Amino acid sequence: MDTARIGRRVKAFRKLKGYTQIDFAKVLHVSITELRDVERGMKEAPDVLLDKVALTLSVSKEELIGKDEHIQGVK
Repeated sequence: MDTARIGRRVKAFRKLKGYTQIDFAKVLHVSITELRDVERGMKEAPDVLLDKVALTLSVSKEELIGKDEHIQGVK
């Protein structure tokens, strides 16, 4: 997986839904450091975390990891 691209998409979807990093990390029950590293592409997100992110943000996992390229405003 392209960790940098996925990280950018996680960040973009998070912002579209109005979450700060701190609030989103709390909702996901992960440390702010882990979320920050995922968003920066420095750490590969485990599948279980991607599932939580997708569920919390009401997007499909395919949208989140970039398999669906038709997401307006998210690169």
